[in-house]
Amino acid sequence: MTEISDVPASFDVELSNVGRRALVTGAAGFIGSHVCRTLVRGGWMVTGIDGFTDSYDPVEKLMRAASLARLAGMTLAVGNLADMELDSYLDGVEVLFHLAGRAGVRASFSSEELYIRDNVIATERLLGAARKAGVRRIVYASSSSVYGDGEVPFREDALLSPISPYAKSKLEAERACLDSHGRDLETTALRYFTVFGPGQRPDMGLRLFAEAALTCGVITLLGDGTQRRDFTYVTDVVGATIAAADAPVAGMAVNVGGGCAFSITEVLDILARLTGNRLRIDRQPFARGDVKTTSADLGRARRLLGFSPVVPFEVGYEREVAWLRERLEQKVGVPV
Repeated sequence: MTEISDVPASFDVELSNVGRRALVTGAAGFIGSHVCRTLVRGGWMVTGIDGFTDSYDPVEKLMRAASLARLAGMTLAVGNLADMELDSYLDGVEVLFHLAGRAGVRASFSSEELYIRDNVIATERLLGAARKAGVRRIVYASSSSVYGDGEVPFREDALLSPISPYAKSKLEAERACLDSHGRDLETTALRYFTVFGPGQRPDMGLRLFAEAALTCGVITLLGDGTQRRDFTYVTDVVGATIAAADAPVAGMAVNVGGGCAFSITEVLDILARLTGNRLRIDRQPFARGDVKTTSADLGRARRLLGFSPVVPFEVGYEREVAWLRERLEQKVGVPV
């Protein structure tokens, strides 16, 4: 399978980053693997930890881990942050990118204890270990789900009202991070808005839609399609995440979004054009815990992170569909 690259071939090592040490949790995940690869190519020495949990099929994580393990400057470890020994992995680390966590809204209603363990307890343990080790800054991957069905566009100072156990666990972990900010440990929380692109998690809607469309399968549409999402391309998220290591965002939450919300109906229209196939859609009721609209106010991100999304949704989804097409063709041995 073609390796997914998250940086252009012309990427230059920044000499100021050579020798800096980072720890990335969730290193074999979709976003984490991109962050690790970009950091290493930027001169950082990176240690990655991943628990390969069962929140979704770990096969793709294992493939990404094998690719990362071949990178000079990259070290990988396996373990669950909620109970593993952490001190040795934090020795000499300047920045901790905490991207690990148990994802998935619907599953959280039946497995709330797992979300507390993997999102809250794991984060609290990391915070204690990071302070003990003298880590300068933690960049925590929070979620737009903390806003619930709030007024859009979502502003960081808005009232937060999560509506699923998953979202509540992300908010609890975010608050633990921000409450831990002080002179001996800087913390920041990035609220990601629906991250997508080649290599996206196999349980995410955009990928499920595209795989079904490419194979002439049935797309399960939960709700009437009027739900709107602020989709954010993965390399844009990576750029914001790494920028947060040094930007003046300590002690605060910052939105990281794509800058434009699309309805699911609009997404399916785009997908039909990209695949050239007529979509077969099975309409089902709205899913429990599904918010109506997400939309990021990016004012703080622009001012403090220097962030502006670069990849438009249509371009990013075309890349994801192309990646999935290649993947499926390699699997079945015929064009799709």
